[in-house]
Amino acid sequence: MSVGTLDPRGVRFTAGVTSVILALGLVTTSWRVLAAQTVLFGMCAFLGMRLNPWGFVYRQAVQPRLAPIDPAEREDPEPVRFSQGVGFVFALVATVGYAAEWTTVGIVANVFALVAALLNAVFGYCLGCQLYLVLRRLAPAGASTPDTR
Repeated sequence: MSVGTLDPRGVRFTAGVTSVILALGLVTTSWRVLAAQTVLFGMCAFLGMRLNPWGFVYRQAVQPRLAPIDPAEREDPEPVRFSQGVGFVFALVATVGYAAEWTTVGIVANVFALVAALLNAVFGYCLGCQLYLVLRRLAPAGASTPDTR
């Protein structure tokens, strides 16, 4: 197992659990449900993927029952963390929308987050990861590295 990389099966498992939470939030229009998911997205995006409780469940209960994964198939965590940040924004907007009784705003933001999570869970297609890669291509060369002259 490569240190610092992610098992894509765990990412999909987490997206599945996230989809259930987001669907529950959509059905109930509960700001509390979305607030809990917002906290989870924020922890993963800003503090690190290892803090994801669903990732912990995957590593402890699911991964040991699966065949080992080829190290070449493991994923870089940065696009996934970026994706969690995008989810954080949509979940935050949904939370505020529901809490302020701007139900339409909450529903729209909730649906966007749910569709993205479902795409990842069902098809392994991470919209936020793709956005990360596009933004990296658009960034000027060396933009993220300090000038060492």
